[in-house]
Amino acid sequence: MTSSPDPAEPGNDVTCAPAAPGFRQACAYWLRLGFISFGGPAGQISIMHQDLVERRRWISEHRFLHALNYTMLLPGPEAQQLATYIGWLLHGTTGGLVAGVLFVLPSLLIMMTLAGLYVTYNELPVVSGLFYGVKPAVVAIVLAAAHRIGTRSLATPFARLIAVLAFLALSVGHVPFPMIVAGAGVAGFIVARFRPAWLAVSALHENASRAYGAALIDDDTPIPDHARFNWRHAVTFAVVGMALWCTVSVLLLLKFGWLGTFTQMGWFFTKAALLTFGGAYAVLPYVYQGAVQQFQWLTATQMIDGLALGEATPGPLIMIVAFVGFIGGWNAAPLAPGMPVFAAVAGACTATFFTFLPSFIFIFVGAPAVEATRHELRVSAPLAAITAAVVGVVLNLAVFFAHHVFWPQGLDEPVELPALVLGLLATVALFRLRAGIIPLIAAAAAAGLVLKLAGVVP
Repeated sequence: MTSSPDPAEPGNDVTCAPAAPGFRQACAYWLRLGFISFGGPAGQISIMHQDLVERRRWISEHRFLHALNYTMLLPGPEAQQLATYIGWLLHGTTGGLVAGVLFVLPSLLIMMTLAGLYVTYNELPVVSGLFYGVKPAVVAIVLAAAHRIGTRSLATPFARLIAVLAFLALSVGHVPFPMIVAGAGVAGFIVARFRPAWLAVSALHENASRAYGAALIDDDTPIPDHARFNWRHAVTFAVVGMALWCTVSVLLLLKFGWLGTFTQMGWFFTKAALLTFGGAYAVLPYVYQGAVQQFQWLTATQMIDGLALGEATPGPLIMIVAFVGFIGGWNAAPLAPGMPVFAAVAGACTATFFTFLPSFIFIFVGAPAVEATRHELRVSAPLAAITAAVVGVVLNLAVFFAHHVFWPQGLDEPVELPALVLGLLATVALFRLRAGIIPLIAAAAAAGLVLKLAGVVP
């Protein structure tokens, strides 16, 4: 089947919906996304919005944001869940599985490769130079994501107020992310009931339609048969998911015992997956406490180095769990003494499996119900308010990154001038020159390497 037309190209008719992508075409896109999804969840969501809503028009703005709102409510990596959701809408359960797996698989392979180099060579000046250049670009990517999502979802004074309050609650009040989500949802529900005019949802949808044109899965496209809610299907998915979890857990228990490294990894990362409201940064303290202090799978320094790898590689930032599993398996080597690489790979795969399995269950069980309620204001209004709050949260993430990249020693110390210059150039490239994510990351990495080799940066 031919590829979907790009509305940015002359001659394409945006008044007509694009051709439906074939399954192989969709698989190729999800695989490509897995290799270019830099910038954490904010950058990944921005990439998917640019590709799927603006350029390919596989899904409309409203349907994209409705799916995003749902994933923001769930524990786990929201960008990976959003990819799974859209893949499921396009091609059913198989499409969702492929989208979710391909979103994670490249980052798993890259993380294991880098972790192997890390434990083998310990310090790689070339890699540190690449990381130095990538980090300022990540700041710009996250800032651009906040701007991109904000311009589409903050269409009313109420939405803008929610975003500002969310930013202040997180940055000043240090309010936990689940409380921010709950508060935004309650506010949206109250406004939908007593002041629905404050939401102005229809105006937002009209503006989006005029901006991007007709979509394959448009605002009023009927729900496909595979996406209709069915209790039997929901129970089946829940049972199959739990069966997978139980089967792998029991096999690990029988092989290594309850106190075995892999058995403990399975249970620990399952708990971590169910606590990741607010993204990876919300769960990192929990992972640090368990992996470093309780189980001692790796040292504090190794944990920080793993976070740097997670920031500089594609895929969900929560893929740092693969690094933790890799180092934990390498250090314990319970599979084959003298051959720690096999134990390390098994550890990374164990951590990844138990971290992401709940995400697939949440999407396949809950997404049909979410699709069925997208036109109900009492449901869509709280979700829209949550999206507005997420804009404030993403902006806070940009500030957090900027603080640690441009003032790594603290605000009382001088600014890291080379990093600041790279960040400003990356911001100009994104906002003014409309640079793509891949060229930007490549250029930033190359600049960081040059600065490192020239001795400009330590």
